[in-house]
Parts: sequence; structure tokens; C-alpha cells
Amino acid sequence: MKKIRVAIAGVGNCASSFVQGLEYYRSQAGDDATGLMHPNIGGFASSDIQVVAAFDVDRRKVGRPLEQAIFEKPNRTLIFQKAIPSSGVLVEMGPVLDGIAPHMADYPEDEAFRAADAVPVDVARRLRETRTEVLVCYMPVGSEQAVKYYAQSCLDAGTAMVNCVPVFVASNPIWGEKFRAAGLPIVGDDIKSQVGATIVHRALARLFADRGYALDRTYQLNTGGNTDFLNMLALDRLKSKKFSKTEAVQSQLDERLDARDIHIGPSDYVFWQGDNKVCFIRMEGRGFGGAPIELELRLSVQDSPNSAGVVIDAVRCAKLALLRGLGGPIEPVSAYYMKSPPKQMRDSDAREACEAFITGAAHPLAAKGDKAVAAE
Repeated sequence: MKKIRVAIAGVGNCASSFVQGLEYYRSQAGDDATGLMHPNIGGFASSDIQVVAAFDVDRRKVGRPLEQAIFEKPNRTLIFQKAIPSSGVLVEMGPVLDGIAPHMADYPEDEAFRAADAVPVDVARRLRETRTEVLVCYMPVGSEQAVKYYAQSCLDAGTAMVNCVPVFVASNPIWGEKFRAAGLPIVGDDIKSQVGATIVHRALARLFADRGYALDRTYQLNTGGNTDFLNMLALDRLKSKKFSKTEAVQSQLDERLDARDIHIGPSDYVFWQGDNKVCFIRMEGRGFGGAPIELELRLSVQDSPNSAGVVIDAVRCAKLALLRGLGGPIEPVSAYYMKSPPKQMRDSDAREACEAFITGAAHPLAAKGDKAVAAE
């Protein structure tokens, strides 16, 4: 089977889990697929994904072999696959642009980004030279310029894109049309974890409505100690993340909540938590006869591994779209795997539509969603 040639933009905690996972499941040799949503997609196993290029800006990672760079500070994610064969891939210097928040310089070296003293490569040229088929964008939240630079590089190089961050590209009609005109698929925006805060909150919100209960108010508070949470201490960079997470839940409601009655978003950075994300969800509503109901939930997960399996699926779906000659946002795939897709669907509908896409079957929801979410 031909490999899926992948490039990574941003060699942080999520990239570390992704690369570790590729080797972990390769070494399982099919014995245990626990943690993979789809062991096989269109004939492609996770072992068919080959990383051929990687870009970062941190001085501890640029110039290092990828299999070493993923374990460098400030990465703090769970190490579940120590032995990773040589990839032959050196992490190359990408453009800094707005990829590093100014406040990151105020933290110790084992927490903050430190830009390398190197000349950025021409990313589009490197994508062409490495014959990259799919670029996975793992830029920090708030990196509007940097994400759009990588999106444009994909367009220039003829590369599909999986946008894992809440910078709106797939869900932006202008960018979506650019990818459509170029005949290149894009899956985005903002990855959903497999069993994370967003998907659990969405499921509970839908449960209230499906069982005839009214949801009056809700919050979701999250803390963590990785660089994602540290980066989001800058409130100006947090805006798109809060929008993405809030709309992901609002989209599941029959009637939207007033902005004062819903609060969703990262809440604070706690260094000693590392890559452990702790989520608190509270929901208040009314049921039969107006009787009150209150629900509280605490969820603790390893943040980066929780998204890696979803990305492995999204990459293989992007490859299928390339093989089928599809361009633009791949809506059913985006609806199932992303928080801010071009068109929101209920998760049960999105799953059916995504399965139909994978198998190539016709599905009435594969081309349309319940509600559109688009943002500049």
C-alpha cells in the first residue's frame, strides 16, 4: 500500500502524541487497535502514514531529528512510545509571524517557547520537494497569520490540509473556496478530542433536549499545564478558541442560550498538571412539571493523546478525498472530527455522514449540515 506523505506544522505536545502513536500502532501489528476510531480507512492503516517534513520555531527543536524533537522541552505530554526509529526528517525553521505570544518570554525555559536563530524555509517549496500530500497544522491558538501562511503554502504546493486549531480556514467561505478552486481537500477547523470536554458537553446538551429537558444555563471550565494553556493566558489569543468551543455546544441545542447563560473555555494554567487536562461541566435545567435538574461532571484526560487518534483518522480521510479528486472543505469529515466545521451536525448524524464518506456510499447528510458556522 502506498504511504500517505504527511508534514507537521508545529512540533508540540499534540505532534508528539501523533508521532508516538504512529509507531505504537505500527508495533502492535494489528493485535490491539484500542484507541483508534478506525483501524482501517479506505484501505489505509495508521501505519501507512509517513511523516516526511516538520516545521517549528523553537530553538530546542529546529535542526533536530523529528523523533528527538518531539521529546524536547517545553513538550510535556505522556510518553507511551519511547522507541521510535529514525525518520530521516529534520525539523525545519518555519516563519515565526504570530506563532509565539509575547508573554511566553516571561516564563522559565522548560515552559516557554524560545525562537531559534535560523532563517525560515520556504514551506511551499519544501512541501513540493518532499511530495507532501497532507499537512497537519498544529500551530498555537491565536496564530492567525501563521496558520494562514501554512494554508497558503498548501495551496501553492498542491497539498491537502488538516487544520487542528481554531483559526478559521475550512469554515471560512473565502478560504474554503480557495481550496475548492485548487482541487485540494481541507478538513477543519479545531480538532475534537476522542472523549474530551467538547464532545462530552455536546452529548449531554443533546441528551437534555432529546429527553425533553430544557437547558437554562451551563459552563465548562478547563485547566491544564501544557504550553497550550500557557499560550491561552493571553486573552486576545483566546477569542477564537472560546468561540469555537462555545459554538460547538450551542450548535447542539434546539434553542441557543443567551450569551450570559453559557460559559465555555480554558480557565487557567496550572504548571504541575502538565498535559493532564481537567474539565468541570455544570448544567442547570428544568424537566417534567418544571422540576429542576442540576448536573455536574469532572473529566480528567491526557490532553494530547486524546486528539491524536482523531488526527490519524482525519489524515486518512484527506488522502481519500485526494484520491477521489475532491476539493474544498470535506464537510462530513469536518463535522465529525472538528469543533468548528463549515456545517455543524448532531454528532450521531455526523458519524453516519462520515462513515458514508469513508465507504463511498451516498448519504443525505454528507452534503449538508443542520447549521452553518462560518467566521472570518
